[in-house]
Amino acid sequence: MPGENLSRDEAQERAALLSVDGYEVFLDLRSAIGESDQEPRTFRSVTTLRFRSAEPGATSFADLIAPSVTALSLNGRDLDPSEVFDGTRITLEDLAAENELVVDAQCAYSRTGEGMHRFVDPEDGEVYLYTQYEPADSRRVFANFEQPDLKAPFRFEVQAPEGWTAWSNGAGELTDGVWKFAETKPISTYITAIVAGPYHYVTDSYSRTFDDGTTLDIPLGAMCRKGLAKHFDADDVFLVTKQGLDFFHDNFDYPYPFGKYDQAFVPEYNLGAMENPGCVTFREEFIFRGKVTQASYERRANVILHEMAHMWFGDLVTMRWWDDLWLKESFADFMGSFSMVEATRFTNGWITFANNRKAWAYRADQLPSTHPVTADIRDLEDAKLNFDGITYAKGASVLKQLVAYAGRDAFLEGARRYFKRHAYGNTRLGDLLSVLEETSGRDMASWSRAWLETAGVNSLTPQVLLNAEGRITELSVVQEAAESDPELRPHRVAVGLYRRTPEGELTRYARAELDVEGPRTIVSELAGEEAPDLVLVNDDDLTYCKIRFDETSLDTLRTHLGDLTDPLARALCWSALWNLTRDALMPARDFIGLVLRFAGRESDIGVLQMLHTWADSALTFYAAPEWREEGGRALAEGALRELRIAEPGSQHQLTWARFFAAVASSAADLQLLQGLLEGTAKIDGLDVDQELRWSLLGPLAAHGVADERALAAELVRDDTASGKRHQVRCLAARPSEAVKAQAWASVVESDSLSNALVAATISGFAQSSQRELIAPYAPLYFAAIERVWAERSIQIGMDVVKGLFPLLQDDQGTLDAADLWLASHESAAPALRRLVLEARDDLARSLRAQGCDSAAAS
Repeated sequence: MPGENLSRDEAQERAALLSVDGYEVFLDLRSAIGESDQEPRTFRSVTTLRFRSAEPGATSFADLIAPSVTALSLNGRDLDPSEVFDGTRITLEDLAAENELVVDAQCAYSRTGEGMHRFVDPEDGEVYLYTQYEPADSRRVFANFEQPDLKAPFRFEVQAPEGWTAWSNGAGELTDGVWKFAETKPISTYITAIVAGPYHYVTDSYSRTFDDGTTLDIPLGAMCRKGLAKHFDADDVFLVTKQGLDFFHDNFDYPYPFGKYDQAFVPEYNLGAMENPGCVTFREEFIFRGKVTQASYERRANVILHEMAHMWFGDLVTMRWWDDLWLKESFADFMGSFSMVEATRFTNGWITFANNRKAWAYRADQLPSTHPVTADIRDLEDAKLNFDGITYAKGASVLKQLVAYAGRDAFLEGARRYFKRHAYGNTRLGDLLSVLEETSGRDMASWSRAWLETAGVNSLTPQVLLNAEGRITELSVVQEAAESDPELRPHRVAVGLYRRTPEGELTRYARAELDVEGPRTIVSELAGEEAPDLVLVNDDDLTYCKIRFDETSLDTLRTHLGDLTDPLARALCWSALWNLTRDALMPARDFIGLVLRFAGRESDIGVLQMLHTWADSALTFYAAPEWREEGGRALAEGALRELRIAEPGSQHQLTWARFFAAVASSAADLQLLQGLLEGTAKIDGLDVDQELRWSLLGPLAAHGVADERALAAELVRDDTASGKRHQVRCLAARPSEAVKAQAWASVVESDSLSNALVAATISGFAQSSQRELIAPYAPLYFAAIERVWAERSIQIGMDVVKGLFPLLQDDQGTLDAADLWLASHESAAPALRRLVLEARDDLARSLRAQGCDSAAAS
């Protein structure tokens, strides 16, 4: 649609011309309930927008994506909607110095998680609403200037169905049937929010007395659907919330500025969460319907704290344009882990960061679409795709390295000055660098050029020379970079030396911390030390790099990885071995062998879950095709063995049960899954709750054991929104040509499914055991994606293009088909081309790794 994809140049031009004094927005949401033959179902949105123009007589535009506009006026002058509104923009001509725009529109409820999302709970028929805007979907709900640097105060009013409650950024009260909310501080459009419906709502409070004797009281609220209320552990949510507020007040020296603090756990959410000030939204999957491991609680705590950090980094101080998205996301990602480790019970959070978050960054940074942390964002489609592993996890890793480089105190003092200097304003990279240079005394410009303004990940490899007495004469660190991104960077690293003790443990006996610069750096401090069994570069995970090993160290890990006593060191070694596998430097079968040998001894549950994910990926994508069946049997046998010996009722037992279900394929394995489901088989201590039942049903459906009738019966047992998503996934997983045709059509040829059911269908469609069955869809994919991208919302387009790429058709023919599409669609939307290029790169990586694995057998 013309005008929907706002460009950076247009935003800059509009920001130079306009400044916004305030919004008043009235939304009539009573149409959310009851029958409707209207398509799309709409609600009334009335916006009064007051703004100034630096050039009286100039022309600009407001943003609005809506089916229709009922009435428009500018400065009291009625405008004809058919003349000035094109479906995405409202042309504003002959502006005065001071202006008032009034827009009365019919806006559409969403089923894609973008804009005003409407969800009907299948369990009780209740309707729930919430908004999600980032980067630019508030224009689907009210007329505005949709760019982050045109901040303004907002005053919302909501007329909701009787019996409902509504929430927004400010505190609200019901007056004469209308929810009226307090005016906000100046904020960007994309972080405004509305949540409305018969939500289950729990309250608490937080109080903080500062050194000057003043007290800050923050009302706390948390909500979810009524159907999830029995599972909602709001006390733990509030505990982490209060711990986070304490931490950020201790370290930021800027009181929380947005009044109340509500947290809404909402259905069919596309993201993890969104930092709307005073009204944070989360995916409701963070409310656990069954038994989960501590890793799940840790992940939720991390997200709660990530979003809380945004109240300062992103909401109080906001990037000027999406080029500097990292200014909020990298900081929030780093501060989420930093605050979690220091303020909550999850003191091993840096292990998860090293093993999980950085894996996301390493993958993204080796794609052909890699970009500097400070990216070149030409338009909103670019912005949507840059919520990626570089902007979040690499940026956070770089900040962790910066803390080691500049010092913790200097880093936090820089943050404090940044908030005070730019409160309620917009910033660029240079604004942050200037305060960090003030506080650290370091040359931040050169650090930024190396770390923020160039792409790619370096690898660091130790080289060890020994004398005749078995002592180190020289230890050096060799730094390398990819040809495509050749930048060598300054790294603050720790180098650890490890050796086996008489008791068989692998422990660190020496450590040196230094700056690594250029292609080769001598670690003089470790000269004279006894010969190590293992040299770990980037010990303690101070920098962002791929760790490599010398041959002695690699041999040690092959036989004694499980003997490493330090859990962070162990996690770093696992991560490095996985990178070797992805880079076709270690055969997939060798990595799987290490998992089978040592994963059972892994104490950190998050690391164990990551190892299971990696082992499954190694088998599916990187193992030689002729070895997959043997490797699959070995994984299933190993998983079952660990399941049976795990402590009854433990989180390790649950984790091994889920992994066994994921890799089960033999008749005996499937029979055991069926027995666990039906209660005819038991494993001491394993509680087969509803969520685990669906985990067992997935492979049973994929292998043709659980049919449509069995899945329908399970939905009767679990007739909830979650149950419906699981059932749809399992239905699409069945090994039938008719099933695959129906699943494909429901996603590619129809837009009737909600975002959550689109994702569930795609998840079930591609099963690694069904390569031949889904092979005919490879050419259909390339024929359909440009049309899908043009016709569907960007979120659904991304889900389809990424989720249905024929990655399981891992042969040269599919690679050639991807190359042909790219060559013949040079004028396709850049965001679409990027997604195809990234998927094509994943496929090429798979083929290289399979070649490495095949060579290992010869």
